[in-house]
Amino acid sequence: MLRLLVHLQAIVLALSQIWANKTRSFLTTLGIIIGVASVTTVIAALTGLKTSVLNEFETFGASKMFIFPDRPDDAPRNMYPWREIRLKIPELQALNENCPSIRQLTPITNEGANLQFRDRIREGVNITGIWPAWHEIENRSVIMGRQFTLSDEEGAHQVCLVNDEAIKELGLDADPSGQHILLNGRRFLIVGVVETLQASIFGPQTTSSEVFIPFSTMVKLKDPQFFFFVIAQVVSPEAAEEAKAEATFVLRKSRGLDATEPNTFEIAAIDQFIDQFKAMAAGITVIAGGIVAISLLVGGIGIMNIMLVSVSERTREIGLRKSVGATPIVILMQFLLEAITLCFMGGLVGLACGEAFAFAMTLPEDSPLEEASIPIWAVVLSFAFSAGVGVIFGMFPAVKAARLDPIEAMRHE
Repeated sequence: MLRLLVHLQAIVLALSQIWANKTRSFLTTLGIIIGVASVTTVIAALTGLKTSVLNEFETFGASKMFIFPDRPDDAPRNMYPWREIRLKIPELQALNENCPSIRQLTPITNEGANLQFRDRIREGVNITGIWPAWHEIENRSVIMGRQFTLSDEEGAHQVCLVNDEAIKELGLDADPSGQHILLNGRRFLIVGVVETLQASIFGPQTTSSEVFIPFSTMVKLKDPQFFFFVIAQVVSPEAAEEAKAEATFVLRKSRGLDATEPNTFEIAAIDQFIDQFKAMAAGITVIAGGIVAISLLVGGIGIMNIMLVSVSERTREIGLRKSVGATPIVILMQFLLEAITLCFMGGLVGLACGEAFAFAMTLPEDSPLEEASIPIWAVVLSFAFSAGVGVIFGMFPAVKAARLDPIEAMRHE
């Protein structure tokens, strides 16, 4: 009980000294305030960005898998010419029939074309060839008219889907189903309207006219060695690795690759990108937090400096207290608690500033940082670091004060 009273007395004395020198105490803790505010603001921004990106991944589809033609690393072009590494239509059929972990897939190929409706012409419009499964895989519903059917694909019909941006640019009817447009001079029937996606943090997705046609129709219009890639939907996110293994086996067999030859394609699943992003975000958080935390060390040096000045100013007081029975541990605790209290209060103010900055980042409309917030672990870490700085940088002045000889201290001018 007596020891508790002694510690409480030391805390009261520390607070009274801080209050007696309010301006100096504030300036002393300014480095801690700036450091904690900077660290928490950076962590809040990175947390908000991470949340936004992961939400985009979730919207993008956690069960997607991508297959691209790919030349092996450092391999000469003449060893792996484009005609060999490009994906081929028979390989599509093999993937579709022999990969049970893949629910459905669609090839994707793009080409710029001139688009005309009556006297309106738009040049360089993006034309995309797809299979009917594209609608479900990409979650792009048809808001008017109908989707592509297997009949459209098998018959390579000259039909198309447009988005509402194309309707605006060409002056089509509000529901253009049944109207005809010209793609590079070829007459296509509009059968439906695809919803327009909003821009995302991965970049603008559909900010201008888009036209979709059956993949088989695009094959007739393009060069025989045209480029396309595949988007597949696996049966579940947990089956991604199994689906990758199945697709790898099918493609290697289709291409006649033996065990010593590298893959001439690349397969990547969304969960792989998510894991890579999480690791990258964690690394950026640690590095950015470490860099900004240097200001906390600078603040700690300021604390130590001002506490040494305080010990020098209060030497006679220390000598007087020792002469009436104060033990070295009581003197040490008084100055150490004063340093810790300064850092703790600076951390509290800095955290309040960080919360204010985090809230300000969420205010702009469509901000990618609208989910910015300071996680609990960052709050705990801020206070722990502030207290640690107080202990580390307050210990030397406190020990110096505790070791003062009371007689010499009483003589100090």
